[in-house]
Amino acid sequence: MDPPTPAKPLTKHTHKAKLPGITGIESFQGHFFHTSRWDYDYTGGDHNGKLDKLGDKRVAVIGTGATTIQSVPYVGASAKHTYLFQRTPSSVDVRGNAPTDPQWAESLEPGWQQARRQNFNDMVIGRSVEEDLVNDGWTDIFRNLNSMLPQKGDPAVSAEEAAELAEIADFKKMNGIRARVEATVEDAESAEKLKPWYRQFCKRPTFNDEYLPTFNLPNVTLVDTSESKGVERITKHGIVANGVEYEVDCIIYATGFEVGTSYTRRAGYEIHGQGGEKLSDYWADGMKTFHGFSSHGFPNCFQLGLGQNGLSVNLTAVLDDQAQHVAYIINETLSRGARYSQPTAEAEADWVKTIRSFADMSTAFFEACTPGYYNNEGKTGERGGLNTEAYAPGANNFNKLLGKWRDEGDLAGLELT
Repeated sequence: MDPPTPAKPLTKHTHKAKLPGITGIESFQGHFFHTSRWDYDYTGGDHNGKLDKLGDKRVAVIGTGATTIQSVPYVGASAKHTYLFQRTPSSVDVRGNAPTDPQWAESLEPGWQQARRQNFNDMVIGRSVEEDLVNDGWTDIFRNLNSMLPQKGDPAVSAEEAAELAEIADFKKMNGIRARVEATVEDAESAEKLKPWYRQFCKRPTFNDEYLPTFNLPNVTLVDTSESKGVERITKHGIVANGVEYEVDCIIYATGFEVGTSYTRRAGYEIHGQGGEKLSDYWADGMKTFHGFSSHGFPNCFQLGLGQNGLSVNLTAVLDDQAQHVAYIINETLSRGARYSQPTAEAEADWVKTIRSFADMSTAFFEACTPGYYNNEGKTGERGGLNTEAYAPGANNFNKLLGKWRDEGDLAGLELT
């Protein structure tokens, strides 16, 4: 019997769903889908939960990233039995959503959105600010760090002392995360396996108030695969982990999206530049761009996203800033009577050199982290991963650099034809 096709296509999308490279993945004869292509025809319910069609189903979930944290509480509440296969636990902090105070909202002055996002961008890279305007779980660790650093009028500390204080603040934060697990999860063995033992920003922090209590349900089983370094294989009827086969009716792949693979692979099409050169070939040894937006030999080909430009976890703000900059270049190109814009080879090479120098500075930190998309699954010696191609001084400094470049008005580093 041939295995069934996925409920939804997994490839013809701009954001390419990532499936795990597990032996036998194609042999499973039950139902399966990726979380980004959620199959409500199979599960029932909607984005509010109540997945009533899972009541007689044994469901396996593979992955413990942000999507799992959001979806497992609903699956666990509905399925006959849920098995969560975990390689590395997530850091799960308090979400604590609450209604917005209308009086506070009315007190905000024009420009408050920009001020908040710039304040946030600085805080999440550890830059000191006078006030935390966001005051959430993302910025909590840096509030702790700022309270430990010298205040105005106090003697300065050395770079080594500042790094040690940052390590202490990080350990304090992660101790709190682990204590929350212990206080919430009733089974001591499961609680130990759900505790994250790494630095806060080795992996994407998550915030949820329903995920950890889900493991107190009698129909939910945590299958920790850290010793075997992941699921061993998938069979016709289930999943093998730690030498045990778990028979299931459905596998949900909560394995995220491709990060660090070639742009053309994720876009789903090839890009040909001058002379017919393929962008995938041009980037075969790593990205080569000017400011992260365009490459020499590929005129009028602009890309947005996280690559050789300013990085922030507030991605919508990053894309907004990038779109405004690209729009400026297009407008200037047209207003100067040209039709094509591309970076010079020299400007591109200088920018790549700048990015590489920053990447080398952060290598030691990410080498000590558990595998994930932040550090190219632990392969820090290779180009790829979220942080290996970033402009390390952060989104705000990157935007200042671009602002100065625009103010100078000569489009330095670009060729217009």
